[in-house]
Amino acid sequence: MKTKMESDNKVVSETKKNTAYFHLPGMFEFYELYRVFLPLYREHREYFYDWCEIGSIYGAPSDCIWGGGRTSFGNQNPQDVLKLTQQYDISARLTFSNSLLRKEHLTDKKCNELCALFEQNSGKRNGVIVHSDLLLEYLQLNYKELYYVSSTTKVITDFPQFHNELKREEFRYVVPDFRLNKDFDNLRQLDSFEKNKVEFLCNECCYIGCKDRRVCYEAVSRKNLGEDQCEHHCTAPDAGDGYKFSKAMNNPTFISINDISNIYLPMGFNNFKIEGRGLGSALILEFLLYYMTRQEYQLHVREKIYLDNMLDLF
Repeated sequence: MKTKMESDNKVVSETKKNTAYFHLPGMFEFYELYRVFLPLYREHREYFYDWCEIGSIYGAPSDCIWGGGRTSFGNQNPQDVLKLTQQYDISARLTFSNSLLRKEHLTDKKCNELCALFEQNSGKRNGVIVHSDLLLEYLQLNYKELYYVSSTTKVITDFPQFHNELKREEFRYVVPDFRLNKDFDNLRQLDSFEKNKVEFLCNECCYIGCKDRRVCYEAVSRKNLGEDQCEHHCTAPDAGDGYKFSKAMNNPTFISINDISNIYLPMGFNNFKIEGRGLGSALILEFLLYYMTRQEYQLHVREKIYLDNMLDLF
C-alpha cells in the first residue's frame, strides 16, 4: 500500500517539466461551453499551444453549503459533469472552500453525495478545493480516493506562512494569494517538489492593495450557509466596473502567457489557475483563447463555438 507522500511524489515525477497545466473554472457553471470546447481541444490539438494541457476543471453546483469563494449558479446534473470529465480524462475538482463551517454542517446530504460520486473515477483522480481544516479532516476520513487543494480563500500573503502550507502533506496543491505571484526571490528558493505543488492564480482583477479580501470571502461563506444575505460592498478603486480581462491584464500580479513560457516554466512552476466561476461563458472563452489557443487559430475556435446553437454566450 503506497503512502500519500509516495503517491504525491509519483504525481510530481509524472509532471512534464516544460508543460503548463491550466486549472479551469466552472465545470458545473459552464458545462455547455466545455461540452463543445473539450472535443474541439482533443480533435484539433494543433489549434492549441503544445506546451499547455488541462490540469483540471473546478466548480460546484448551486446551493452547496460547503461552497465558497464565489456563490455558484451551476445547475448541471453532477452525473453528466462527471461523465464529461471522465470522457476526456480530466481531473474534476469540487470547490468546497467555505471558511465558516461548523461540525453540524459536515452531515449535509447534497455535499456528501457529491463527494461520494466524484470519488469514483475511471482515470484521473478527482479532488476538492478546501479552506476549512474541519472539513478537510472529515473528507480525509470518509473520502480517501479524493485529493485536496488548499484554497486561495485563505488569503495567504505572508511567504513563510505559504511555505508552511506547502509542507502540509494533506495537500497536493496550494493556491497562494495572487499577491505572491511575483515574489520571485522567495519562489525560486523552493525545492522542485514544493514548486510542483504551487498553483498560481493568473488572472485576478482584484485591487492589489485590497485589505478586505478575507472579509469578502467570508461574506460568500455566510451566504452559502444561508446565514447572511447581505452582499459585501467592495470599496476598491474601480470596483463598480466589475471584472474586465483588460483590467486584470494591467494588474501587476497578472501572469501572462509570456510570463508562463519565459519565467515560470523555466523556474520549475507548472500549475496555473484561471478564475472566473462568477463570470459569463463569453469571458471564459476569452480566457481559453488567450491562455491556450494559438493566435492564428483563435478565430477558428471562436467560430466553432459561436456556431453551436446550444450555447448562450451572452
